[in-house]
Parts: sequence; C-alpha cells; structure tokens
Amino acid sequence: MSSELLPHTLEPHPVTGMYNGKFGLWLFLASEVMLFGALFSAYILLRTHGDFPSHEETTLNYKIGALNTFLLITSSVTMVMAWASFKLNEPSKGKLYLWLTVFLSVAFLVIKIKFEYLHKIHHGITPDTSTFYAIYYCMTGLHGLHILGGVIVMLYFLLPGFGLWRKNPEQFTNRIECTGLYWHFVDLVWIFLFPVFYLL
Repeated sequence: MSSELLPHTLEPHPVTGMYNGKFGLWLFLASEVMLFGALFSAYILLRTHGDFPSHEETTLNYKIGALNTFLLITSSVTMVMAWASFKLNEPSKGKLYLWLTVFLSVAFLVIKIKFEYLHKIHHGITPDTSTFYAIYYCMTGLHGLHILGGVIVMLYFLLPGFGLWRKNPEQFTNRIECTGLYWHFVDLVWIFLFPVFYLL
C-alpha cells in the first residue's frame, strides 16, 4: 500500500504527536500492562491470604534468576544500540546489535527452560504442586511467550523483513523502534517478576 493510503507512517500525527505505528504500539502495551497488572494483583492477594513459602523454602535459585536478569537488561542495551545504529544509517552495526539481542534472549529462554522448568518437573514440581508454583509457572511462562514473540519479530527484521531497509530506511528504523519499546516492556516485567518470586 502507498503512504497515501496509510498516512502518518513516518511523520507524526498532529493529534498524537507520534507516527501511527508507535501510537498503536503504546495502545497495545497499555493492554499488556492491564494483563500483567491483573496477574500481579492476583499474586499479591494469594500471597497475603494464602500459605505461601518464603524464597528460602522454595526450589527457586536466585542466582539463576539474577543471571537471567543480567541477560535481559543487557539485551535492552543492545536493542537501543541497534535502533541507534539504524538511525545513524549504519545498518551493519544495527544488524549486529539486533543479533546480539536475539542471542541474549534465546540464552534467557534456554536457561529458564533447561535449568528451571525441566529441572523442577524432573523433581516432581509442577503447577499442581502448590498455589505458589501454579502462579509461578503461569506468570513466568506467559513472560517467556512474550520473549519468544519478540525473538520471532527480531528474526523477521533480520532476515526477510530486512528488505524494507533498502526500500525505506526510515520506516524500517521506526519498526525497530517499536520493537524496542515492546522489548523494554518485556524486560521491565521481568524486573518485577525476579524479586517477587526469587527474593521475597
């Protein structure tokens, strides 16, 4: 479709002050805040009215959680560097930083699945073990699906979607910016999940 059929794909809309893709993403993130907000609220209610174990009594390893926190925070930095590189018309550096973001994200998922989920399931700890583990698997699993979704989007822009850079670099850069906003939200959710499950 031409830019005439889809106005404000590059220039800011006079009402919102941002291009339409970015405004749409903020609306999407608002719905995500409500989703995770409801889950955190449910966790708080269950924790204050239920028999929840302390982190010393669970099998959650805070060192693994801290490592994954480091990986995600670092991935936020590489995502910003990717966007900045494309903005500065340095696509090779932008692709490198985007690949680093994908690598860090996949490392997070591998550690989470292999050293936490599979390890716990091997020892008979599943969502039906207790209320604590039910909500732990629910919230961290949903977060993991969001990471997987972000990885798929980044791989799309690195592989088949990179053709847009050659046709319209500014629009491609805007899409990387939107991907980055989503990614920072995913990282922010984990920054709340880590202390809630591993430290409190």
